[in-house]
Amino acid sequence: MFIRGLQDKFKVKSGLKYLKEEMEKPPVPVNREKGITSIGCIVDTDNFQKAEAFYELIGDFSLKPNAIKIIGYKREYDKSSPYAIQMFSDRDLGWKGQIENGYVLEFLGREYDMLISYYEEDNLLMKLLSVRAKARLKVGLGTQDLKVNDLILSTPLKDFELFKSELKKYLKVLKEL
Repeated sequence: MFIRGLQDKFKVKSGLKYLKEEMEKPPVPVNREKGITSIGCIVDTDNFQKAEAFYELIGDFSLKPNAIKIIGYKREYDKSSPYAIQMFSDRDLGWKGQIENGYVLEFLGREYDMLISYYEEDNLLMKLLSVRAKARLKVGLGTQDLKVNDLILSTPLKDFELFKSELKKYLKVLKEL
């Protein structure tokens, strides 16, 4: 038990070191044309339980049905319980900032036109995923690090309708819609 706790502490320390190094590097450009055709969403399901609401963006942005990929973070979850979306947790943190979860690897294996980091809490795993995901445009909420996102919207986490309307407004200004 003691060794497991010590090992977890060192994993977090190595993850923080990896995150700091990654945030200091210039972002790798994603060569995709302007316009939104695919969206990746990282959602804090501990604080926002309606992660399926992101599927509403399919109709709002006139996307194909499989254009949105959602992955949820939950501090503790039961892998045998059914969830509407794919999940990852603190137990999935590996050495050197790696997240050892098949769903995460699948999520990171795709390129997105837009990545939505829908969380307010400063969480190592969600931040690692946001930094490592390949997207042309990264959108986050007001309390997030400026080095992680290109566009930060100051909307409350619980008010998804306001977030959706603000996102649509700014995407029109950026000529993405």
